[in-house]
Amino acid sequence: MLDRIPIRWRLAITSAGLTFAILCTFAIAVGELTQRRIRDDFAHQVEAAAERLEHRLQFQYDPQTGRASIPPEQLDVAGAEDAVVRVVTPAGDVLSANGRGPRFGSLPVSGAQISNGYRIETRGIRFAFGELYVQYARPLSDLEATLRRVRFFLLFGVLGGTALSLLGGAMIARRAMAPIAQLTATAEEIRHTRDPAQRIDVPTTDDEVGQLARTLDEMLRALAASRAELQEVLVRQREFVADASHELRTPLTSVIANLELLADSLHGDQGDAARAALRSSHRMSRLVADLLLLARADAGRPAAQEPLDLSAVVVDAAGEVGPLAADHEFSLDTAPVWVDGSRDDLHRLALNLLENALRHTPPGTAVRASVGRRDGEAVLVVEDRGPGIAPELRERIFERFVRGSGDHGQSFGLGLSIVRAVAERHGGSVSVEDAEPGARFVVRLPAVEAPDRQPALTA
Repeated sequence: MLDRIPIRWRLAITSAGLTFAILCTFAIAVGELTQRRIRDDFAHQVEAAAERLEHRLQFQYDPQTGRASIPPEQLDVAGAEDAVVRVVTPAGDVLSANGRGPRFGSLPVSGAQISNGYRIETRGIRFAFGELYVQYARPLSDLEATLRRVRFFLLFGVLGGTALSLLGGAMIARRAMAPIAQLTATAEEIRHTRDPAQRIDVPTTDDEVGQLARTLDEMLRALAASRAELQEVLVRQREFVADASHELRTPLTSVIANLELLADSLHGDQGDAARAALRSSHRMSRLVADLLLLARADAGRPAAQEPLDLSAVVVDAAGEVGPLAADHEFSLDTAPVWVDGSRDDLHRLALNLLENALRHTPPGTAVRASVGRRDGEAVLVVEDRGPGIAPELRERIFERFVRGSGDHGQSFGLGLSIVRAVAERHGGSVSVEDAEPGARFVVRLPAVEAPDRQPALTA
């Protein structure tokens, strides 16, 4: 549970706990000494008062009755506050008293004793006519009240000191942890922005917090430099891939042309081998074209764009996938909608979406493509009534080299990643939705107004 408490409160609680332990030890020691001193002082006061009474009392003896008496005013003067003063005979009979306090049942014995909640000091006085005892008693309630006040003040001091220590420790810990909190806020901001170029305010102090701030700042500088170097390497790598893919198209075109010539002129096993090589070359040519498109998108190389009718591009792509659509219920619904884009790239986008729907659905599945304008956007929708997309692939469907379980090596896993790259290069987006059953891919691109057509000039 302590691990869940902030450090400043842990420091404050630890400080308060140590203060509480110290104050308790101090309070127990001081309290015990103080109470002992109070009890001793109380006993000495009672003893001193009894001795004063012993020497100051004056008796009046009546020879006729043989009895002694004490003027009441002497007892009142001698009695302090609620003290009890009595003069008793050896038999325990009260000869004179100030009229307060209970009766002490035991026979008078010289010295100190406690009876009925009183501390009693008894002194024997000898006269020519006999012996009497003077008793001076004070209630122990006065002593207990004083002791209770001492205990209360000690307890109040312990609790008050602990509370002040807790508050003071929290304030000091909060002030001490303020630079740490600032470092944490800066690190959190860097985590959200993912920008190691941000700097940390390094305090001027040379304590542990200052050392931590300087270390983190130097680490961010190193990360920023490493990130810049990595970005530079990636840019050079993307440019290399784009250039290499572009350069590969020329020899591949020559190879395909020669293989087509050989496939037409050779027969038998040689002709079959030439045709197999031609199919592989076509497949390699398409892979190179896909890699070239992705490399150009990664390198940020803009493609030449012009106003074009997206519906016409989709119709051309649908005509190209005619052989694949022969065993499907394929339908096309288009309306003219214009966008600024690259015809080749958008053709590849539409072609990949249609091939994806036709290749990954069983024969007889309904596949529908539609183009229209909605909320100022050109919307291309390709949907099917097939088995849909597996849940584990839904989050990765647009990543490169990701293929479904039913692909069987018919593609390189780049089709949908090319769709996303083309859509984003044209300022649009692509998303996948459930069609219940099946899947629906929706491409949204910024729509533009149709260009004005100038009328032809007549002679």
